[in-house]
Amino acid sequence: MRHGQTDWNAGQRIQGHTDIPLNDAGRLQARQLAAALADERFDAVYASDLARARQTADALTPLTGTAVRTDVGLRERCFGDFEGLSHGQVEAAWPEQSRRWRRRDPHFAPPGGESLWVFYARCIGAAERLALRHAGQSIAIVAHGGVLDCLYRAATHLPLEAPRSWQLGNASINRLLHAGEGFTLIGWNDDAHLLAAPPHVLQAAPGPD
Repeated sequence: MRHGQTDWNAGQRIQGHTDIPLNDAGRLQARQLAAALADERFDAVYASDLARARQTADALTPLTGTAVRTDVGLRERCFGDFEGLSHGQVEAAWPEQSRRWRRRDPHFAPPGGESLWVFYARCIGAAERLALRHAGQSIAIVAHGGVLDCLYRAATHLPLEAPRSWQLGNASINRLLHAGEGFTLIGWNDDAHLLAAPPHVLQAAPGPD
């Protein structure tokens, strides 16, 4: 699952490792997410240690009766000096670096941040480690848009350079199977549980989390 909405999502500001909590809309989304999964049982719930993911995951704890386990490997990509800025502000301040970022250059790292290659290796490595730890079980992972983007690419064998053509909404449910050959995509961006919410909370702006 992707975390619920934050004020920086709504304002289209790049969050990265900046620890921004859920806003009121995001807390509602977390409750709706938990209600949608009420009939399912998970052997464990994991989350990024950043507040927006951890707070979303906390709503799921009644499904397991155990505390959320945090994993720093599930954090969003670090965007360094880009964090707190809008896409337009990044483009104005760093036009060439912005161009490489928009082009999804896998070797490009924002000043003080991570490249796509480094980020992908980190978050996919963490997801695989958790899947192997719970082989034959069902686990919930609450993370970020960038992490889920990497999982989608791993499951569909798409390169990091390929443009994103799929939706990735806040508090969406995304299902994957992990087996010997890696991840397989089962379902993506299920947000039917959010349809009763006011329109302004349904979807944050696309792009970095």
